[in-house]
Formats: sequence, C-alpha cells, structure tokens
Amino acid sequence: MKLYDKIVDAIKEDISKGRYKPGEKIPAEPELMKRYHVGRSTVREAIKTLAISGILKVQQGSGTFVNKSFQGVSMEQKLRRGDFDEINAVRAILEKEIVKLATIHHTEEQLSELQQCLEDRKAAIQMEKPLECVDADIRFHMAIANAAGNSVLSDLYYTFTSIIRNFFSEREAHGISHFAMNHYLHERLYKAIKSKKINQSQLALQNILENNY
Repeated sequence: MKLYDKIVDAIKEDISKGRYKPGEKIPAEPELMKRYHVGRSTVREAIKTLAISGILKVQQGSGTFVNKSFQGVSMEQKLRRGDFDEINAVRAILEKEIVKLATIHHTEEQLSELQQCLEDRKAAIQMEKPLECVDADIRFHMAIANAAGNSVLSDLYYTFTSIIRNFFSEREAHGISHFAMNHYLHERLYKAIKSKKINQSQLALQNILENNY
C-alpha cells in the first residue's frame, strides 16, 4: 500500500467518525500534513484520489469539502445496522463461490491450516467452551476464504464474518450444542475440499447453511 493510500483511509475514517462532516470544509494542506505526519505531495495525492471517488469536492478558491452526498459510513458500519438474515444470506452467496475456488486452488499448507482449525473446533466442543467454539469456527471459514486465492473476495467475506461473529457469540454464550451437532458437516466439507471435488464441497456447504451454522 502506498503512503497516500494510507492517508486516504485515514481521512475516510475521520469522515466516518464525524471529524469531517458532509458539506463541511476539511483543513488546509499544512494542517493535514501535520495531522497525518506526511508531506505536501502525499496529502495532495490523497485529496486527488478522494475527489475522483466523489468523497471530496475541490472548489478552486474556496477549499476542499466533504461531498454532501457522502454518508461517511463504512461497509462494516452499514452491515452492523443491517438485518441479520439479509447479511447472512449475502455471506452465504459469497461462501458458495469461496468454497468452489478453495476446492480448486488450495495448497497443502492451507489444508493443514483447515485441519488445525477443525481440531481446535472439536477440542473446544469437547471442553464445552462456547466462545472458543465460535473463534475456531470463524477461523475455519476464514481459512477456506484465504484458500480461495482471491484477496478481494476474502477481505469482503471477512467483513461479513466479523459482524456475524457477534451473533454467534451471543447465541452460543450458554452452550455448544449447535456446534457439536454440525461438526461432522464441517469435517465433510474439509474432506471434499481436500479431494478437490467441487460438487461434494458445494453439497457439504449447503448442508451447513441449511443447519444455520
């Protein structure tokens, strides 16, 4: 990531937190340089990038303003406000493609990670530790996403997963029965991915989704 990209992210985060509000003028270059500890050229490149994307609007002679139409809300913030069933439905769509790609592109190292996640999941079930079950389950599905070989897809999937993790944590706070009952489905999914059998991996995933993992 280039330095100006980091400043782009920092300014977007400040907008989302309300430091710079839609319609308001952002600080001049010298102050931005001081705030983000970068040089003038980096600030200018960041402003240019944000202007092209429509987040900022440069008005000659007046300064740079946050676009009034920009809501200043990150994808994660939008998801946190969304309906859980809708969020989970979109994640399921992503996961079907992820599983297919992981079945095709996984490496031996990634298979080892998947197996370790499954072992951690089973151990947490046996020790009846709900939150550890949640973490192991999330790691297993994220490991599949990483094995898909598409960083954009895995990053997008992670955003959905980070929201749903909170739901799992609340649901499983008092027990591990749900994880125990569907563990064999996760083992079946792992074996299908390992065998590079797309139809079987898709069927295994569908069974997991139907059981509301």
